[in-house]
Amino acid sequence: MDVSEFLARPAHVAAALVAVLLLARAGRAAARWLRQPEVVGEVTLGLLVGPVVLALSDRASFDALLPAGVLDVLKFVGQTGLVLYLVGLAHKLRPGPGSPPLRTVSTLIVGSFALPLVTGLLLVGLIGLTDDTAARGGAPLPAFVLMVAVAMSITAVPVLSRILGDRGLSDSAEGQLALAAAIVMDSLGWIMLMLAVGLGSGDLWGLRDSAFALLAGGSCALLLRLVLRTDPARRLCLRLPRTTAVLLGGAALGTALLTEHLGMTAIIGAALVGLAIPGEELAPWARPVADVSHAGRTLTPVFFVVTGVTVLTDAFTAAVWPLIAATLALGCAGKLLGGYAGARLAGRGTGSARRIGVLMNTRGLTELIVLEAGHRAGILPAPLVLALVVMALGTTAMTGPLLGLVDRAERRRERSRPAELPRPAAKEGSIP
Repeated sequence: MDVSEFLARPAHVAAALVAVLLLARAGRAAARWLRQPEVVGEVTLGLLVGPVVLALSDRASFDALLPAGVLDVLKFVGQTGLVLYLVGLAHKLRPGPGSPPLRTVSTLIVGSFALPLVTGLLLVGLIGLTDDTAARGGAPLPAFVLMVAVAMSITAVPVLSRILGDRGLSDSAEGQLALAAAIVMDSLGWIMLMLAVGLGSGDLWGLRDSAFALLAGGSCALLLRLVLRTDPARRLCLRLPRTTAVLLGGAALGTALLTEHLGMTAIIGAALVGLAIPGEELAPWARPVADVSHAGRTLTPVFFVVTGVTVLTDAFTAAVWPLIAATLALGCAGKLLGGYAGARLAGRGTGSARRIGVLMNTRGLTELIVLEAGHRAGILPAPLVLALVVMALGTTAMTGPLLGLVDRAERRRERSRPAELPRPAAKEGSIP
């Protein structure tokens, strides 16, 4: 590399970052105009920009616009954003005060988690029956089955909580029940994701290496937790919350890079750090954690663009639309029917159960994080990632309209009920 190219690269990277962040802002604005969660517009535009630009130009022009050196820097920036965002996401995966009864939540989970796992098995069976080698890939069957099952069972906690707030359902019994169940299910999903990545090696030695990487990341997270529980750490958190946020972000990046170097995905290391941060009963960690997560959330659009360029560009040219349609149908069936059945088993009425089923169908960014981990581990091939991305965006986008349909159906049912006639007043002196 000559001096001029070396000096030009930072400017090229900066221009690419500005373009990506402006694109994300446009996507959020479009989503708000369409009355959709902002993440839907942001993710959709980010994933599509690479394939669209490549389709409108030739490969040489595309490579000149986004050369390999610049793309490598963007990959690192996007991965950094994902790691930092996951710290806040994992930190929220714990029931808060006033959560619904454990028995009620457990009953809802039986339907809204178990049935989507079954639809994952059905999707794997469909891929096998159609002999779709591109969607099957070369990963070991146990890892492939488990990863697809996890991808079909995710309910995105951040997007769900945003939808609940936008529609005024945060304090409702349905909203609290759906959010509590989503927190537990995503926690189970992360455990299954770790197992799937470990099984993806295909032999016992690889599984041992994955277990060692998980142990190393867990040890780092445990050490961090012990440090954060000390009085000096609490005082630092109270006096210098932004400095604390920088230190937490550095710890998350270090743990994530370590777990990735040892054979696990960096996402697992970041999740372990988020889970290790104490709750607010020990110290006011909410502000530094929010700062770390906000910084990551600002950079995650870079991750979407890089994913579109590196994963989905070739997948679009070889898209299997029947597979995409089947994935979307199974994804909706698993969550809508499973959530409805689980809510009914938990004693909810018909309308309430329908509303909960719709809420559990929200996937959003959490689904994309799981897909990225599966693809980086070599378990999910690009055509299947495309189908699951369409499913994630489709199910998230339909949450608002479906809630509107359920609300209108409830209002029509209320209007169609006969009004209760007032009882005649008892005459004076008579026995009522």
